[in-house]
Amino acid sequence: MADNNSLNALIEALRRLPGVGVKSASRMAFHMLQHDREGAQLLAQALQQAATRIRHCNMCHTFTEGEVCGTCLDASRDRTKLCVVETPADQAAVERTGAFKGLYFVLMGKLSPLDGIGPKDIGVSKLFSRATQGEVQEVILATNFTAEGEATAHVLGEALKQRGLKVTRLARGVPAGSELEYVDLGTIAHALVDRREK
Repeated sequence: MADNNSLNALIEALRRLPGVGVKSASRMAFHMLQHDREGAQLLAQALQQAATRIRHCNMCHTFTEGEVCGTCLDASRDRTKLCVVETPADQAAVERTGAFKGLYFVLMGKLSPLDGIGPKDIGVSKLFSRATQGEVQEVILATNFTAEGEATAHVLGEALKQRGLKVTRLARGVPAGSELEYVDLGTIAHALVDRREK
């Protein structure tokens, strides 16, 4: 297969996707080339179009094709609440619940000193600017419950409180419909600490 530079380049490109190794990338490449050339063309066009057109919203930093995303432009949103998430995928998950009608700020990452990711790398100054413009009264920290997500929430929370803002954190606890014997011990411990009156 010495003359298959294009095939090898395709496999290497597919390997850049998270969780995709050589075998999976090869399987995808062979499938598209053997069974779905039209799908391969559509995928290539969609990737090219997305890479060219999609940018960051000037206000919340999520993905959009315009200067400002539709959520930030929506006059019906509650501008006193700002939900801080790590990624656009996290924002989409919160939106799917239908429970939050405020605005967002997407960090595009989390603090991780071991990986060399500090406050400047995730746009913390832009968050502070957005949160302190006068409309926002509550900042909801909805970072993930990983070590890095917790550290990010802590650092942001302390800094936002110093700027006079009310800061809240997503609640954690036992998932609805689960049985205690199957829930991990850390989740049970957090649920006990964060318990509420009935």
